[in-house]
Amino acid sequence: MKISLNNLKEKLNYECLSGEAWLDRVVDGAYVSDLLSDVMGKAEPGMIWITSQVHKNIVAVASLKELSAIIVVNERKVDPEVLEQAELEEVAILASGKPAFETAGELYQIIRL
Repeated sequence: MKISLNNLKEKLNYECLSGEAWLDRVVDGAYVSDLLSDVMGKAEPGMIWITSQVHKNIVAVASLKELSAIIVVNERKVDPEVLEQAELEEVAILASGKPAFETAGELYQIIRL
């Protein structure tokens, strides 16, 4: 089932940290990894990336791979500079506040393809 970022945000109580303007994007699956090279090699455009990484390079990878959004897990805080870069590169960043396993499981239940 295709679902928008905004619907996911509402259903799963995610916090939108950047990219409020792009929450109408449709999600085409998800990829879970904290290894940037892994995401660059395996994630597909339109996917959500679930990660605990919070540095500036996540924005570059998400932009390069044309991902729908990044979901930051484990209650990690994202620095304002990273969020500014995300806005510039049109990357939506959401926060789940939960561990990656739980976040991925909840997403799977909703976006099973």
